Amino acid sequence: MRVLLPLCLLCLTLMLASLLIGPADAGIGESLRALWSGEGALGLVMREIRAPRAVLGLLVGASLGLSGAAMQGYLRNPLAEPGLIGVSASAALGAVIALQTGIAAAFALALPMAALAGAGIAVGLIVLLAGPGGGSLALILAGVAISAFAGALTSLVLNLSPNPFAAGEIVFWMMGSLADRSWLHVAIAAPVMAAGAALLWGAGRGLDALTLGEDAAASMGIDLRGLRLRVVLGVAAMVGAATAVAGAVGFVGLVVPHLLRGAVGGRPGRLLLASALGGAALVLAADIVVRVVLPGRDLKLGVVMALIGAPVFLHLIWRQRRGF
Repeated sequence: MRVLLPLCLLCLTLMLASLLIGPADAGIGESLRALWSGEGALGLVMREIRAPRAVLGLLVGASLGLSGAAMQGYLRNPLAEPGLIGVSASAALGAVIALQTGIAAAFALALPMAALAGAGIAVGLIVLLAGPGGGSLALILAGVAISAFAGALTSLVLNLSPNPFAAGEIVFWMMGSLADRSWLHVAIAAPVMAAGAALLWGAGRGLDALTLGEDAAASMGIDLRGLRLRVVLGVAAMVGAATAVAGAVGFVGLVVPHLLRGAVGGRPGRLLLASALGGAALVLAADIVVRVVLPGRDLKLGVVMALIGAPVFLHLIWRQRRGF
């Protein structure tokens, strides 16, 4: 598709910019040589600080974009987004518990592992509540219930927190960020994201068939139960891993499929890869903005994404209204 090559080039350009932009006062050539050799303080900065941050930006954005396209295709609703099934809220609850209990301070990887555990519990509850034969409506209702319950528990932890420092850390983590991430975070998230991507990539044909309706898709040989399980597990794996390492980053899975749907002819199967690349580009660009605007104030990625995503989404709604 003609849209994929420009998106790939955009992602590569933003990856390079993410590696070169930062508080260290070094030229492009010097930074690239330090990245290649790994020598000196600049080499340490390039390899251990900027490189994992850029890779995580790529992975998190791709995961959220791909998950959003899969959810919108399965539910046949352009307003669906990855957090609809409650995985992101449950992953955030797991991380909040790790922060509040002090486990995250005692063990560096406890926070992302707790977030992944929360996402896993959410998947089990969704499958249990929706039932083996439940349709998309049952899935939505189960996800809304789990998301509301996880959000209430998170608010309860904040409300009853006796430690203001822990509460502040929780609030800042929930805003989303890629700062201070290492290759360990990449190693935790990447395999889970890869498994989720494999599940969703194999669902492309079923999502295309669903555009004709569930009865038509079943007559074409699509296993609707298997498709639903594949989508739920794939989205849960990718969103849970992204939330575990980056916190809550919204609007990517909602806005990116909207922007790219027309470029792929409206086919959900084709939209998957395009949304993954578009989501990666959007998160990388937002993370660059975080470092350029107010570099000394620790501006959060989730805040920037909301400031970018909300106006774009409102513009899309306005265009759709004018079209009608």
